[in-house]
Amino acid sequence: MDAALQARALRAGDDLEGAPAEEILRWAVGEFGTKLAIAASMAEAILVDMLARIRSDVPVVFIDTGYHFPETVGTRDAVAGTYDLPIISARPQLTVVGQDAVYGQDLYRTDPDLCCRMRKVVPLDRALAPYRAWAAGSRRAESPSRAKLRVVDWDARRGKVKIHPLAAWTDEDVERYVAEHGVIVNPLLSDGYDSVGCWPCTRRGAGREGRWVGSIKTECGIH
Repeated sequence: MDAALQARALRAGDDLEGAPAEEILRWAVGEFGTKLAIAASMAEAILVDMLARIRSDVPVVFIDTGYHFPETVGTRDAVAGTYDLPIISARPQLTVVGQDAVYGQDLYRTDPDLCCRMRKVVPLDRALAPYRAWAAGSRRAESPSRAKLRVVDWDARRGKVKIHPLAAWTDEDVERYVAEHGVIVNPLLSDGYDSVGCWPCTRRGAGREGRWVGSIKTECGIH
């Protein structure tokens, strides 16, 4: 473990608490340059839009699970066509058909944790391997499990700095930025989906209540 890097991350988290999201992201870009990656779920492109205003060679990672709604893939394509940023689509080792052949059909029903691990967590781990830090658009207001997010933290499992520039943002902050900057938004957010994941495990609902309906599962394991 890089103890010095961990200490730097925790110190930055204290120093940057309360700072504007743009300042937090600018710090991350200045600190890590192209050793920083941005993870984007393609619900909305706020973090991508902010990044494009700062630097054009920091990669954006999208986890292409093979189970995304067409609207989500379309949002990814629109983002790729709009911003001059490298977009990396991280894919699982097995296709959906291949996974069904090895683990049985609809693993998302029989073992959703394993499905998420193979189709989300492992692909992201591989994609992030070359980088020292990564940023995500997670917010404290999204769910109780995210209520204590730090704006800069240490990702102990991956041994990397993790940045949450939007951690303190409310839903109103999101709406304001989208309106002011004309940010690309997944059309599902206007169709009753407050949180968008893979289609088999996502239903319409407020907050994250539409994710893994009927299950105690609340997170995919990425965070």
